[in-house]
Amino acid sequence: MARLTFLVAVALALSSTTVAFPSYGSLAGLSEAELDRIIPLLEARDACPPPGPLKNTSTKLVNDKDHPWKPLRDGDIRGPCPGLNTLASHGWLPRNGVATPAQIINAVQEGFNMGNDLAVFVTYAAHLVDGNQVTDLLSIGGKTPQTGPDPPQPAIVGGLDTHAVFEGDASMTRGDAFFGDNHSFNETQFDEFSAFSNKFGGGYYNLSVAAEFRWQRIQESIATNPNFSFISPRYFTAYAESVFPLVFFVDGRVSDGRLSLPNARGFFQNSQMPTDFFRPNQSIGLDVIGDGISAIASAHPIAPGKNEGVGNYVLDPTSADFDHFCLLYINFVNQTVKSLYPNPTGVLRDALKRNLDNFYSPLNGSDCVQIFPYGK
Repeated sequence: MARLTFLVAVALALSSTTVAFPSYGSLAGLSEAELDRIIPLLEARDACPPPGPLKNTSTKLVNDKDHPWKPLRDGDIRGPCPGLNTLASHGWLPRNGVATPAQIINAVQEGFNMGNDLAVFVTYAAHLVDGNQVTDLLSIGGKTPQTGPDPPQPAIVGGLDTHAVFEGDASMTRGDAFFGDNHSFNETQFDEFSAFSNKFGGGYYNLSVAAEFRWQRIQESIATNPNFSFISPRYFTAYAESVFPLVFFVDGRVSDGRLSLPNARGFFQNSQMPTDFFRPNQSIGLDVIGDGISAIASAHPIAPGKNEGVGNYVLDPTSADFDHFCLLYINFVNQTVKSLYPNPTGVLRDALKRNLDNFYSPLNGSDCVQIFPYGK
């Protein structure tokens, strides 16, 4: 539904020559005719290669004088990812919420000590489906009104808010897209997050809480959302979302793996690091996150699937799961990306090839064989 809304909005926007398509607006899913009209109006940019690992991965102060928290200005964009929201509000990312993949990779490494393999993999996964391949820009979320005549044109859904490709159902502190708002902080869900932290974590969010609350959110979506979808890639990102606060939102000078509720609210609601906040004391990559995902998922196993009506969860044997990680990569490239860009040409095709290569680079040397849907 969100993708359809996006396409309708674009079609309406294109009906007026006075309406501008944002430089970071995703081109995913547009028709060849729409691409032919939009791409010549964009300033194509040769993307920088993804940054490499940090040379210094020790803990350090990151809520410092050069990166103070600032309130949102008119036009600043925030979305469903508390980590990226926080990095933008502290100036590790551009404060307007629009960035290049290279800027995002630098920011998550410097601000959260995220490992280079994880940073590159998740950033290009998001960029391929939610970013603008031609301008090399990605919005971290939000809806951006079009410029143009009165009455205002429908809003374009920007970046990470786009549902069912990267953002997905059963978020810990955001609602399902079916209910109308998949990006704003949800106080009711945070109250539930807090209740589970009190019950299973002694007032803190920890691994035990993560396992129980992840299961609760899945069950709630099954019971209430007729369009609930829990297949790859969301099947993986939902569990990763449960792990991230335990490793990136806990002060690097603390080793107990517990996130306090006041600090959790700061990140989730206010996009704000605690005063005197230090990043983790080591680089956190795919292996560490994978261990956390396994611990959470094994507490309450559930196979990928989707609702066919409220409460009718049907398994999807074609989806990648934790036993078939390479299928995540294969499906993402051959099904998700290829369906959004079936016949790209020119600068768009070149950019997709380059970004798919960047997306695969952390898997180089693994059992996953690289796929070239648009040629080498």
